[in-house]
Amino acid sequence: MNKPKRYTITSALPYTNGPIHIGHLAGVYVPADIYARFLRLTGNDVVFIGGSDEHGVPITIKAKNEGVSPQDVVDKYHAIIKKSFEEFGISFDNYSRTSAKVHHETASEFFKTLYDKGAFIEETSEQLYDEQANQFLADRFVTGTCPKCGNEEAYGDQCEKCGTSLNATDLINPKSALTGNVPTLKETKHWYLPLDRYEDFLKEWILEGHKKDWKPNVYGQVKSWIDDGLRPRAVTRDLDWGIPVPVKGGEGKVLYVWFDAPIGYISSTKEWAARVGKDWEPYWKSDDTKLVHFIGKDNIVFHCIIFPAMLKAEGSYILPDNVPANEFLNLEGNKLSTSKNWAVWLPDYLLEFPNQQDVLRYALTANAPETKDNDFTWKDFQARNNNELVAIFGNFINRVVVLTNKYYEGEVPVPNELSQIDEETLAAVKAYPDVIASSIERYRFREAQQELMNLARLGNKYLADEEPWKVIKVDEARTKTIMYVALQIASALATLSEPFLPFTSAKLKGILCHSALDAESTWSDIASKNILLPSGHNIGEAELLFSKIEDETIQFQLDKLEASKKANEAAKKVVEPQKETITFEDFAKLDIRVGTILEAEKMPKAKKLLVLKVDTGIDVRTIVSGIAESFTPEEVVGKRVTVLVNLAPRELRGVVSQGMILMTENAKGKLVFVNPDDANVANGLHIS
Repeated sequence: MNKPKRYTITSALPYTNGPIHIGHLAGVYVPADIYARFLRLTGNDVVFIGGSDEHGVPITIKAKNEGVSPQDVVDKYHAIIKKSFEEFGISFDNYSRTSAKVHHETASEFFKTLYDKGAFIEETSEQLYDEQANQFLADRFVTGTCPKCGNEEAYGDQCEKCGTSLNATDLINPKSALTGNVPTLKETKHWYLPLDRYEDFLKEWILEGHKKDWKPNVYGQVKSWIDDGLRPRAVTRDLDWGIPVPVKGGEGKVLYVWFDAPIGYISSTKEWAARVGKDWEPYWKSDDTKLVHFIGKDNIVFHCIIFPAMLKAEGSYILPDNVPANEFLNLEGNKLSTSKNWAVWLPDYLLEFPNQQDVLRYALTANAPETKDNDFTWKDFQARNNNELVAIFGNFINRVVVLTNKYYEGEVPVPNELSQIDEETLAAVKAYPDVIASSIERYRFREAQQELMNLARLGNKYLADEEPWKVIKVDEARTKTIMYVALQIASALATLSEPFLPFTSAKLKGILCHSALDAESTWSDIASKNILLPSGHNIGEAELLFSKIEDETIQFQLDKLEASKKANEAAKKVVEPQKETITFEDFAKLDIRVGTILEAEKMPKAKKLLVLKVDTGIDVRTIVSGIAESFTPEEVVGKRVTVLVNLAPRELRGVVSQGMILMTENAKGKLVFVNPDDANVANGLHIS
């Protein structure tokens, strides 16, 4: 395509069954926002579209677990997600929701258009059915063993371990997520999109047409799907939550969420256009529009095969120019998991790191999973902030602003003759807009942000080499030139940082008083203009752009994750089944007393055994206990314990043990004493 007349940018619609976390941000929303902000800065006509995906089984599961209606769930989380995006600076032109009237109308109309064109096939097939729940089981209501990799916790639509897309009937040993029962097969009628009809089109459009410009991870997954042979895919479901199927025979059925959700991009664009008084159609139907989908790798098939097939079947829509999907972001070496609370939630971050949105944006972009899965660690986050944002970017700006105020009362000085190093530095600054733009236009956001930081490094090196704080003592004229050049670099940073660090950019523009200029610098101005901050212009006082993040702050976050890990371990702990039933007379034979450990020592040449002297209230006796791997002798002296005193004596390594201390294990396998809590309970009292 020649230079597009306009851009339509979409970002995957998040499910409204929980808040946003860093995996969502790194995979989809931060790169999409960088791209949209860059395009606006370069003078393009852009609409950046988002919205909440409020249909589908995860919503109904959440509602069932919380004992509320699906509408209650989506209302709650839509508000949380929308607010988080706004506070984090994701610059959507429109953020809608699939429960909106305009979306129901748009999706229904889209379905009817394809239905009237004969684009669907109707099939009666056997689907999994839960007899106890009296309902067909949507894919996410079925779990079982993946036929590809053997994962025993695969869902009916996808195995999250190997990424294989599945049908619920493909699972081995399927179980209902509603009741835990083994489902039966029952006949039901549905409409299918025959993807096999579009194989030739997809081969030509993607495998030939986008072989060189689509990311290898995207191209590879699409090729694998096409090479495996495409099959019809159901577009309706037996469910009562969603958009009703708008044709005869569709009673009790809704549009499958994967069919309805991408149409949400179109309905959200319609909503935006109506609000701002524009025509929505050119953004979706004109060949001079560039359509780009930002998604995670779990959505590649839907956006590169299924949605394009839907658009092709409808006939009047353009196809995406690119789908720069990212891989997954892990957290501290483990896969992100919302169910296990192994995540960094955006609302929590905004609360615990006030006014530090750009630090997270920077860290996520610097470590973005653009071509392979990457790992977020809190230590790396801290290092990125302290060693790069504070020590390089922030340090340069602070020195420039402080010295300008100190030497010239905040006024940009008049430069004298430029030295060779001055001219080379200013020429280097002019090159950065094109360098950064080239990386962004190729969806290499990590690389682009690194180039931005290289500009800050250039500024730091220039000041360190020229040393205006020393030169001013001997050559005031030269000092004015140095500070003038440094201020031009600062002004360039204020503009070029906006896609990556929007809050920092706004703050820096405020410090440099950009709004007082006749026209603020645009992206192209930095390359074309010789002067960004003119002599005589007054800047403001210095403010810290970034602040150091201390070890205690990071440790708090690590402790939160450790607490989640322990909770997960406790939840996974297998409880042994009940032993054989005994009579009361059997129990009455046990003589269990309260006691106190008086002495303790390790059994020689025995790793697990401690030799204890225990006051049972009846006597002081020796008990050998296998607790040495969990406790030192010093730790147990004075412990109140529960003792089975009428256990037959047993000789262990030459020591006669006269009883047993009652113990249990915690989730990590460490032994724990079964203790009487009340300090007033005397030794020798019966436990019954």
